[in-house]
Amino acid sequence: MSAASAMQTASDARTGKGAHDENFPVASHLIHPRNRGAILAFYNYVRAGDDVADHADLSPERKLALLDALADALTGQGASDPSVEPLKRELAAHKLPPTHALELLDAFRLDARKSRYADWDELIQYCRYSAMPVGRFVLDVHGEDPARVWKTSDAICAALQVLNHMQDCGKDFRHLDRVYIPLDLMAKHGAEVSMLGLDRATPQLKAVIRELAERTLVLLEEGAPLPGQIDDFRLSLEIAAIHRLAVVLTRGLLTRDPLSETVHHSKAAFAMTALGGIAATLLRRPFRSRVRRGKTGANR
Repeated sequence: MSAASAMQTASDARTGKGAHDENFPVASHLIHPRNRGAILAFYNYVRAGDDVADHADLSPERKLALLDALADALTGQGASDPSVEPLKRELAAHKLPPTHALELLDAFRLDARKSRYADWDELIQYCRYSAMPVGRFVLDVHGEDPARVWKTSDAICAALQVLNHMQDCGKDFRHLDRVYIPLDLMAKHGAEVSMLGLDRATPQLKAVIRELAERTLVLLEEGAPLPGQIDDFRLSLEIAAIHRLAVVLTRGLLTRDPLSETVHHSKAAFAMTALGGIAATLLRRPFRSRVRRGKTGANR
């Protein structure tokens, strides 16, 4: 029996990758301890689904079966899974539905059966399920008002997802035959999908990455107000740090080659850039507090 066929649950497909391996903070110590457990449980559940979707030895059919089982375990319609129980407890404690986690599984189902994206709109629709539910869950855990914060959060989350696609475009193509870069953008600049397998980006592919980075910067600009819209002070600092890190990395991709150059932050650069975002938010928070108090007084 092969190792792939022996996998009975999503947990059997785990790679060992954890929150410390991600490009951006996952429930850093800026987050209040009362909320960190829920975010980490959510991350671990999602990580289990992501590992299934990216597993090289599993057939699309087997991936879909394991993802369905992961969903059923969360909703109580199927057998339990070690990756599920902590999230079930946290959802119950915070009185939250499993909607955001289940939407992320829809993205992983797409990954199991889809490997190309025709245009920007199709890519953003993928981000609606692969990235936006993460931000929405974090905000819901903190009790933030969806009407005020979801739109800007969605923009940042989509930007982070596209940024990740640009950073990993060569690895995704070589190891998974998966291309998130819109095909119409490739055609516009005369780039071929096979170029993603080269050691260095061609001028055509660099032009594609540059335009995609420009579009991502627009998303980050749309999401820039989010830290100031968030009531929870600690969460606003976390989001500000993430936003600043994303802006710096995306600007780097205007000129850098993700196939031959490291486009991730070093630890020192990561810390300094994050602190810059936090400092900017700290300077704005007193003004925000005065404005909100003024609005409250005017409404009385």
